[in-house]
Amino acid sequence: MSERSIGLIELSSVAAGFAVADTMLKAGNVRLLLSRSICSGKYMVLIGGDTAAVKSAVDAGAEAANGCLIDRLVISNIHQDVFTALGRSQTPETQGALGILESFNVATLIRAADAAAKSAAVQLLEVRLAMALGGKAFCTMTGDVGSVQTAVAAGRAVIAEAGMLVNAVVISRPHPDVYREVI
Repeated sequence: MSERSIGLIELSSVAAGFAVADTMLKAGNVRLLLSRSICSGKYMVLIGGDTAAVKSAVDAGAEAANGCLIDRLVISNIHQDVFTALGRSQTPETQGALGILESFNVATLIRAADAAAKSAAVQLLEVRLAMALGGKAFCTMTGDVGSVQTAVAAGRAVIAEAGMLVNAVVISRPHPDVYREVI
């Protein structure tokens, strides 16, 4: 399966989340990337696949949400670093500056991480979605100072436009121990 696109549905109900995940998986040839309860009693379903299948699955899931839909998204041609950073289990080698984007919701943060990765030569380190964060989400990235500043500015613009910005920070020369806390 070609996972060039992702789809996400965020719901206000855990029970609805299970039903929506089932509906999405039955609606198209997609792969379940993440399906779980998240802070504040919400649930999220993240899928990958080709654009048409992802769009079809997200549309079907949104229809099955029964009034519990908080947000939804489909991103075509997502930057490969977003997939990698979502499943990161080990700290990658870091280089230079550290950038952090923080959003009040999951969908907006994923859009921002994609925009950041596409805007400059940075490496996404982690995309953390609403676990032990009170429903918020954040991503971290590294690269040379100028690239990280450009990427953070691009991501910040996406989050701010949606009215979901918590914070965006660039640390030009982080202490090496700070990177241990990244993942």
